[in-house]
Amino acid sequence: MNEEYDVIVCGTGLKECVLSGLLAVKGKKVLHVDRNDYYGGETASLNLTNLWKKFRPDEEPPKKYGHNRDWNVDMIPKFIMADGKLVKMLLHTKVTKYLEWKCVDASYVVQHKKGGWLSSEKMAVCKVPSNDMEALKSNLMGMFEKKRVINLYKYIENCDLNDPKTWKGIDIKTAPMKDVFEKYGLESNTIDFMGHAVALQYQDNYLFEPAIDTIQKMQLYLQSVGRYGESPFLYPIYGLGGLPEAFSRLCAIHGGTYMLNRNVDEILFDGDGKVTGIRSGEETAKAPIVICDPSYTTNDRLKPSGQVIRAICLMDHPIPNTNDAQSIQ
Repeated sequence: MNEEYDVIVCGTGLKECVLSGLLAVKGKKVLHVDRNDYYGGETASLNLTNLWKKFRPDEEPPKKYGHNRDWNVDMIPKFIMADGKLVKMLLHTKVTKYLEWKCVDASYVVQHKKGGWLSSEKMAVCKVPSNDMEALKSNLMGMFEKKRVINLYKYIENCDLNDPKTWKGIDIKTAPMKDVFEKYGLESNTIDFMGHAVALQYQDNYLFEPAIDTIQKMQLYLQSVGRYGESPFLYPIYGLGGLPEAFSRLCAIHGGTYMLNRNVDEILFDGDGKVTGIRSGEETAKAPIVICDPSYTTNDRLKPSGQVIRAICLMDHPIPNTNDAQSIQ
């Protein structure tokens, strides 16, 4: 470890591994270290042993859960848009050859259904239509609403973000997204699933922000449908932790050095405050650039931007009313 490098990377999260891989491809001498004995950092996919070690370190995994190799539990579960930038990067760098992929079965939402003469009030699980033909068959909407959604889909598909002639009288760079929904007369329930299940907005304030961002997100969703299957989402079969590990292979093939299960005790600086390397125990590694995830530095160099509450639930059955789908959003 007592060497000089062009770049030192601490932590094997996805961003860190993408950077180390690309830097190695460009001929940089890279040292990549991680305190864990597995790849992925906070975005790892953990087997049973590592899952229990992280959350219940004083216990052994119950035998009833089977073998380690049967489990890859994502710490930060996410799907990948089939036509998104990450997939294009994977194809460009040929990292896809290190991964196996699955097309996610479908997207569903839970919607309140009013009771009627022949039915009772309930919360129903409904499939999100991914194109105009599915919109016609959807039980999310009534017949007239389906027609309005089809018209919106056609507008989104034909909207060129750089050609105002295709904006149909709405300045999408300044007008809020609610104006687009109002133009097509969509009901509030429809706006809810279009905004959150198609555009993947996680807050409602997008309705009052320029429409161009949401339109672009909806275009990505529609362009991803049919790219590799009926769903717009892809997923690595062995978990998202496979992504940083695949980029790590790219780095190693081009001469990068990896050290797992190695603590970083200190990030070193010179008298002018410029980074000079890292220290691990009695050993030091020198480099003019150090890249790390926040957990490797001190609190005085961090600026919290928010908090996330996340729950991971392990299920032993498919979600009801999803045609026994094995993977859904």
